[in-house]
Amino acid sequence: MENSTPEPVRDGAVTRRVGQLRLLVGLLQGGLLYLLYHAQQSGAWPASQPALFSPFLLGAIVLPVLLISSLGHLERRPLMLWLGAAALVLAAVGVSDAWRSALDVRPQPHPSFLLFPFSLGFFFIAHSLVLAGAHDRRRLAHYATCFESAWKLAIQLLFSAIFVAGVWLVMWLGDALFDLLKLNFIEELLRQSWFSVPLVCLAFSSAMHTTDVRPAIVRGIRGLLLVLMAWILPIAVLLVGAFLAALPFTGLQVLWQTRHATTVLLVASAVLVVLINAAYQAGDAAAGLVRGVRIAARVACLLLLPLAALGVYALGLRVGDYGWTTDRVLAAACLLLALYYAGGYAFAALRWRAGAADGAPWLDGLRHVNLGGAFLILAVALAMFTPVADPARIAVNDQVARLASGKTPADRFDYGFLRFHGARYGKQALQTLARDGAGPQAAVVRAHAAKALSMNYEDLGRRAVAADVATNLRAWPQGTQLPASFLQQDWQARQALMAPACLRLADSRCDAFLMDADGDGRQEVLLVGEKRQDGDALLAERDGTWQVVARLPPHLNLAGCPAWQERLRAGEFALVAPRLQEIEVGGQRLALAPVEPRRLDCSPARR
Repeated sequence: MENSTPEPVRDGAVTRRVGQLRLLVGLLQGGLLYLLYHAQQSGAWPASQPALFSPFLLGAIVLPVLLISSLGHLERRPLMLWLGAAALVLAAVGVSDAWRSALDVRPQPHPSFLLFPFSLGFFFIAHSLVLAGAHDRRRLAHYATCFESAWKLAIQLLFSAIFVAGVWLVMWLGDALFDLLKLNFIEELLRQSWFSVPLVCLAFSSAMHTTDVRPAIVRGIRGLLLVLMAWILPIAVLLVGAFLAALPFTGLQVLWQTRHATTVLLVASAVLVVLINAAYQAGDAAAGLVRGVRIAARVACLLLLPLAALGVYALGLRVGDYGWTTDRVLAAACLLLALYYAGGYAFAALRWRAGAADGAPWLDGLRHVNLGGAFLILAVALAMFTPVADPARIAVNDQVARLASGKTPADRFDYGFLRFHGARYGKQALQTLARDGAGPQAAVVRAHAAKALSMNYEDLGRRAVAADVATNLRAWPQGTQLPASFLQQDWQARQALMAPACLRLADSRCDAFLMDADGDGRQEVLLVGEKRQDGDALLAERDGTWQVVARLPPHLNLAGCPAWQERLRAGEFALVAPRLQEIEVGGQRLALAPVEPRRLDCSPARR
């Protein structure tokens, strides 16, 4: 049964009135953001109260945009209800963010960075559903209306951002022109926050209004964009399919050694979901698609499942070895969504095959999966940014449990993670560890925890002393000892500043391999950092001082190649003569560096 729809906004008195209101809201938003910015810079109220400032700032950014987009589409009562609900959500996440950050080493009055992409994604989905429901005059709108609403809003936001960038570029062009006349008043004007902030908000609101009263243009842009994206789908399917087909021949080990496999698999899944929906559109685009694109869409629906399963397995391996971190909890939330879409899309593709004979619509099940996915994303996002499923809380609890059980040795535990990345949960856990200890080495835990509690951000780059250097290094072959002169050397001296970070900074880790690299009968030390930023170098003793005499090729990331590290630790290497001799001219030698492969072969050794 067709539902009556509200009268669309037309050119005329109503359009002018709505446009004037939108410009007024944009101007008021700019003024409010300026006042909040000024309060933050001066430390005045409400910036002095983070529990108030975070919700105020989020509300000043999000609520005016929702109001601008809603004017002309929502009646007064639904509009007030929607803005009130949005304000409650922003207050909840803002207060929660301020509460969890209150015990940070360096508390910040502004919201955490991740709250801004959360607000964008959460309210984009929620606002699209609200506008679609208002259009259909029902709580849950038809899928076609939701599709129309979401894509219209996405294009509006995109082109409004482009318009703001264009206005800013033109202003700077004007500044460059007047600068030729030695007049810099435009530059000085743009540097004033009382001018630049309202200018951005006013430009954004005017662009939102312009794109709203030109629906035919928006639909045309949307149609062209979706057609182009649909044609990319077969290429993506071919590449993802080839990747999955190659896995039985390469094995999974090479995939896990990249240490970012989960991220890449999640991105690939998200790209396929977007491209599938570009082809599917509102469910009525099959007649306009060539057969190859329709086949690619069905195949893509089936490829999502192995991608999500691989992502879950990769994350499971990392969690099993090293436990939960905030990044891994966020990845797990994304994988939950990926599994939902993968299962739903696969079912829709198989159901289409089963129902093709009786005339079932093309991939008809996608509309139900997408609508359910929208609400699932909202629920997961809200849980992650409140104490319900705070990634920091989950990660801190898991890491402390691993320490207490002995899975993580006390001297290898990352106390800095609790101090600097565990929010209030991390500091509270450190206080408990400093008082009670944990695990079989409780005394060591208490000492490390007390030391971590006294650290500030400046201590992250604290210079290492001899005791730190000995702790930072693991000597190989196992059981060997590094030379005492190496450990006792002052690595803060000017001549040693090029040494790897594990010799100069506390809490930096390297493997140290003893070898006679130049054949002079004396041992040199090859350092390879656990992380790329820890550095690597070959050091030799010259005239009583250890010096950096060589480095590994800078383009080869040995820290990201666990297979090579394991071979080095196991002693599975040999020192060989260089392939190219050196050129000696006038008593000086010129070493010819062979062109090496750009990447290491990180496949595990065959036993």
